[in-house]
Order: sequence, then structure tokens, then C-alpha cells
Amino acid sequence: MGQPVTFLRTTSPRPGIVRFELNRSLTGMGHERYRAGDEIAGNRPVDELARRLIATGKVKAVHVYASMVTAELDSSDGADLGAVIAGLHTYYGPGVEIPSDEELIAAAGPG
Repeated sequence: MGQPVTFLRTTSPRPGIVRFELNRSLTGMGHERYRAGDEIAGNRPVDELARRLIATGKVKAVHVYASMVTAELDSSDGADLGAVIAGLHTYYGPGVEIPSDEELIAAAGPG
């Protein structure tokens, strides 16, 4: 479940920089910057994406402006970073049991 995020990956003239142009805006008109080793405290989709990209161990820094994600790579080519981006809004992956309607209603509690 969830909608995959689609993107176009481009390179930069600067070595070690890759850009991803997404099919949706993550920040509106704001700039967000994240560095490996810094705490990412927010719970917005942009915060979660930065956490996931940095957790790969291949990204030193992430900058997001609207639908453009720029990643500064550690030393790899970052070939599998696209899978991290595409899965941002995917809630149930392979091998995960999807809860029934009754289980979801019970988890929501009294209405």
C-alpha cells in the first residue's frame, strides 16, 4: 500500500553530487539541510527521507528544496538511493502482513 514516489535522477558537474527530481514537493518553498551525524528530530516526509538516505551509509548530506533532492555522496555511486526515495510512502513491503479492516478499526480506538 502507499504510492511510490517517482523521480528523475541527474548528476552534477561536481563529483559526488546526485540530484533527484521527485513527482511531488516535500518542502513547499522551504529549504531543508541535513548532515550525517546530526539528529533529525522532525516527523515530516522530508525528515524521514533524509534519515533513510543518510542511514544507507552512502550519503554525507542531503538538501531538499520543494521536489528537488540533492545528495552529497560519501564515496560510492549511490546507485540504490532511488529505491529509498521510491519507497518513502510505501507502507507495506514484501513479507509484511496487511492488517484487516477490523484490526485497523480496533487499533484506532473508540471514535
